[in-house]
Amino acid sequence: MVWDMCSWHDMGPLIRLETTLTGDRYLSILPDHLHSFMSIVHSDGLGQFKQDNATPHSSRVATKWLQEHSSDFRHFHCPPKSPEMNIIEDIWDALLHAIENRSLPPHTPVDLWTVLKDEWCELPPRYLQKLVEFMPHHIVGLLCVHGMRY
Repeated sequence: MVWDMCSWHDMGPLIRLETTLTGDRYLSILPDHLHSFMSIVHSDGLGQFKQDNATPHSSRVATKWLQEHSSDFRHFHCPPKSPEMNIIEDIWDALLHAIENRSLPPHTPVDLWTVLKDEWCELPPRYLQKLVEFMPHHIVGLLCVHGMRY
């Protein structure tokens, strides 16, 4: 399993998780990786952090930590059972496509991790920016399909 994040400006850390993500394990990622990335990329405190409603993300300990650090960056909370509105899914599709199109595909978990990190670092900032710019259109489409309940 992998945890990741990105911003308008750049790709953030790609963290390899050896076990299933729990609220407590997620709490160990937030200060070391999220907080440091946000303080560098959004030193003005105007950055926004968005995550889905996975159980570890919405755990009591993670929610408390995010509330305690609300002056460092904003946390965009997704409504329960909301449709996917995260650009990270598009990024993972692009990574999968890049890995599948390699002349030498990875054959071991170590090879896959190495290739994944390489491809992650190769994603250009303009690609991220296009995904972010498209998000309002994506949300309008979701509202048209699902109605105004979101």
